[in-house]
Amino acid sequence: TMSTTVTMRSHRISCRRLRTTAFVALTWVWVGSSFSAWSSPADTASTPPDKKPLPAYAEAPPLEGDGWKSLFDGKSLDGWTVVDFAGAGAVKIQEASIHCEMGAMLTGVNLTATNSLPRTNYEVVVDAKKVNGSDFFCGFTFPVEDACCSLIVGGWGGGVVGISCLDGDDASMNETTKFREFEYNHWYRFRVRVTKEKLECWIGKEKFVNVDLKDRRISVRPGEIEYSQPFGLAAWQTTAAFRNIQLRRLD
Repeated sequence: TMSTTVTMRSHRISCRRLRTTAFVALTWVWVGSSFSAWSSPADTASTPPDKKPLPAYAEAPPLEGDGWKSLFDGKSLDGWTVVDFAGAGAVKIQEASIHCEMGAMLTGVNLTATNSLPRTNYEVVVDAKKVNGSDFFCGFTFPVEDACCSLIVGGWGGGVVGISCLDGDDASMNETTKFREFEYNHWYRFRVRVTKEKLECWIGKEKFVNVDLKDRRISVRPGEIEYSQPFGLAAWQTTAAFRNIQLRRLD
C-alpha cells in the first residue's frame, strides 16, 4: 500500500512537471514570436499613419489667368524699401524670400514703384509663412480706388483673419472677421482681387472676403501700419517671410 501511494504521488509530480515544462515552453515560443514580430524589418519599415488632409485654406492653388507680373525677384530687395517702423526687426533675403525678423512692433517692406500701380481692377498674390511669434505674420496693405486697407492674417493672438478697416471697423470686428489656425513654417497663399464693385480675398482655396464696395468706407487701421500705404507687407511682433509676390491687371 505504501509503495502504491508513493508511485501515485510520483506520477502526479511527473505530470505537474510536464505541464509546467510545456507551459514554459509555450510561453517562450509566444515571447519569441512576439519579439520577432516587433523587431522584424517589415514592421520597422512600415509607413506611418496617413497625415490628415490639409484644410482648403492651407493649400496653395496655382495662379489663375494670364498676365501675372512678379514684383519680387527672389534674390534682392530691388524695388522694395524697408519701412522705418519704430523698433523694427532686421529684414534680409533668405531662402529666396523676404525675411522679416520679429520687432518690438511692426517690421515690413513697401513696394517703391507705386506710381504705375493700379488702384482698381487688379489681383495680387503673395505667399507668406509664420516663423516665430504669436501675432499677425501677414499684414498686406493695398489700394482700393483712392483709399487703402490691409489684409490681416493671424492677428489678435494668432488666429484672426480679416480686412482693416471697413467703415472704421478693423479686422477683428467686421463682417470679414474669421478665425483660422496657422502652422509655423508653412507657406500660405493669399490672393486679393480689387474691382470697382467688389473686394475679394482668398486664403489658399478658401474664399473668405466678398465685400460689395458700394457706399463702404475703406481705410487702414490708425497707427504705424499707415506707413505701409499704398502697397506694403508687414508683421506684428512676429518673424515672417514673404515670397512669390505677383500682380496682374484685370482691365
